[in-house]
Amino acid sequence: MAEPAPDAPAGQRRSDRLSDRVRNQQASVHDLLGQGIPLRVIARQFGLARNTVRRLAHAATAHELLVGRWTGGTSILDPYKPYLHQRWSEGLISARRLFEELRERGYEGGESVVKEYVRKLREAFPHDDPPRRNPSVRDVTSWITRHPDRLNDDQAQQLKAVLARCPELEQTAQHIRAFAELMNNRQGRHLDQWIDRVQSDDLPALHSFVNGTCQDFDAVVAGLSLRFSSGAVEGHNNKIKMLKRQMFGVANFDLLRKRVLLAT
Repeated sequence: MAEPAPDAPAGQRRSDRLSDRVRNQQASVHDLLGQGIPLRVIARQFGLARNTVRRLAHAATAHELLVGRWTGGTSILDPYKPYLHQRWSEGLISARRLFEELRERGYEGGESVVKEYVRKLREAFPHDDPPRRNPSVRDVTSWITRHPDRLNDDQAQQLKAVLARCPELEQTAQHIRAFAELMNNRQGRHLDQWIDRVQSDDLPALHSFVNGTCQDFDAVVAGLSLRFSSGAVEGHNNKIKMLKRQMFGVANFDLLRKRVLLAT
């Protein structure tokens, strides 16, 4: 195929590149098949799905892939296929959005025709998956502190990969989950065993947490064992502090006492 003119529209140049890619792939596949190379090896070499390579192999010419066997003859969509190829090469793969754009350009056919053509485009020329964003510190922290049953498959796999690269973080995650089990099951009697396991590992951050826990060990054991909570008391403390801040530098203790009593 001849190179597009330098002053050709950008959309036409992209559409021509897509057609060139189809022709090059079809020719390369037939050349390798002629050398006796199996489809699965060709698919691996080009990074394509085996079904895509099979369609390239079965097509006698690249033209069949672009028009002939896809349409079964003339179609109301034929005048708009160059535009579809252009938009596909630009990364637009939503059949619904493509249909809406074609309607703005005078297309009078049904959406199902566009969907079927886009399905064949998707099978023959799949777009590469977008690169996965590396998990942030907040992501990993959230996955570690969340119950494993509440992670989806992708999150569980990413967490497993992160922990496999950092043995210290994997040890930390194990201790954190063990502590969560103590809280959820009210097993405060096992706290001293958990502390011993943490101290046997070289994890300075957790050692600081353990040191603070040991300073009020009995209260922590009670909090991990009893069904009672000091949440209501803490709530009242916060309310008193809020009232005090509202009156800072304005009134004395007597007014604070009256406001607390009236608030109850």
